[in-house]
Amino acid sequence: MNTQKRQELKIRRAEAEAMGGAAAVEKQKKGGKLTARERLAELFDKDSFVETGAHVRHRSTDFGLDKKVIPADGVVTGFGAIAGRKVAAFAQDFTSSGGSLGEMHAAKITKIMDFALAAGIPLIGINDSGGARIQEGIKALAGYGEIFLRNTRASGVIPQISVILGPCAGGAVYSPALTDFVFTVDKVSKMFITGPEVIKTVLGEEISMEDLGGALVQNDTSGNAHFFASTEKECFAQVRELLSYLSDVPAPSAGASAEISGIVPADPKKPYDVRDLIAAVADGGKFLEVQKHFAANIVVGFARLDGKSVGVIANQPKVLAGVLDVDSSDKAARFIRFCDAFGIPLVTLVDMPGYLPGVDQEHAGVIRHGAKMLYAYSEATVAKLTVILRKAYGGGYIAMCSRHLGADFVFAYPTAEIAVMGPLGAANIIFKKEIESSADPEKTRQEKMKEYADKFASPYVAAALGYVDDVIYPEETREKLIAALSTLKNKKTAPSPRPRKHGNIPL
Repeated sequence: MNTQKRQELKIRRAEAEAMGGAAAVEKQKKGGKLTARERLAELFDKDSFVETGAHVRHRSTDFGLDKKVIPADGVVTGFGAIAGRKVAAFAQDFTSSGGSLGEMHAAKITKIMDFALAAGIPLIGINDSGGARIQEGIKALAGYGEIFLRNTRASGVIPQISVILGPCAGGAVYSPALTDFVFTVDKVSKMFITGPEVIKTVLGEEISMEDLGGALVQNDTSGNAHFFASTEKECFAQVRELLSYLSDVPAPSAGASAEISGIVPADPKKPYDVRDLIAAVADGGKFLEVQKHFAANIVVGFARLDGKSVGVIANQPKVLAGVLDVDSSDKAARFIRFCDAFGIPLVTLVDMPGYLPGVDQEHAGVIRHGAKMLYAYSEATVAKLTVILRKAYGGGYIAMCSRHLGADFVFAYPTAEIAVMGPLGAANIIFKKEIESSADPEKTRQEKMKEYADKFASPYVAAALGYVDDVIYPEETREKLIAALSTLKNKKTAPSPRPRKHGNIPL
């Protein structure tokens, strides 16, 4: 190769690597943010990332764009390895024209999306963009539509992960919303449809960017995000940890790290943290919780049992007694469907008194939202294991992956209470007259509560009917689950007697 051609390539590579220039890069770093290429280097295994499309340029000439050079058209795309596993990615470059999305910017993203889908590898998108490139008009809008289409086609086929490391505004936020998991960083991530200026103009309300669509708001209030980190480095560590649970290669088995006996109190009114139980059962006590800050009355996340990944869904008695409501139903249903799509067995831990009562919940559509969980569990064909710890009342008993929704194995602790309602409510209804006419109403109430519990709520009643496979000691939980998973590793589900395009989940 002649010297001139080599020199030309060197100059063009340097231009792309310079991104928006020294001043723009310095401004990015002063804001506590890494550059697009630094982010990819931090996320991927050392020297494994292969960039594609570095020489792509926009072809627009309106509003001065014919004189404007946007290196790599404001987005870095390529593929590499994370803990040895092949992954495709794109990272928007805010230093280059604010990472704005135009025709060729979108074309680079859709190309790497098509590549990831064809290769069957996870896709990670790092979002840091001012939005659509206004100078390109409808071509920018068309680019978003092409991305949304591919997000949808890839859903359930390859894992899609969004990392919000800057603004992600307007129509742009719908791509992350269509992906499986959204990661955010405190004081860095911003997600919103309409900004503070628009809200002030239209509604006359003052609101800060952080309060409108900051990382904590998206994790705690809206539930749009799944992970919250304090720094970009911590965020990338979370992404790598999540990918480890989605790997096809089992991890080395690690025994349980804690004593399980005594975690679940015998007193049904006494709260406890169900995450302590999960840690006592999981390999090495490790549990990656998803949407930790949202709908905390239910806990979902990933763990390993004998080296194999499982998805855990558990009522949280320390928050609202672990009841199901609108948000917790949505949270659990979506997680269940993700696990089912990617062949990850489900482990459900049950301890809840039912659905949250109240006019607000009824008007918010708890019927519709609660039905999502019923649909998700019923639809799932992966191995489904359920452990009833204490309370399992009414419709909540059914919704938490009961035998009647297709659970493969159902275990119960001796403390389990499985009934239409709790003994107190049942006694007050069934034995109302006897209690009221009694010389000692409270004593009679206690006696009737025990009578009801022994006759209807005991786990042995459900076991006698075949709805519970075994009543177990807490310390047997891990070994029972591992044995059941091993038995179900080749589980097959009979096809529907009539073919269908897809079901109609109650959205």
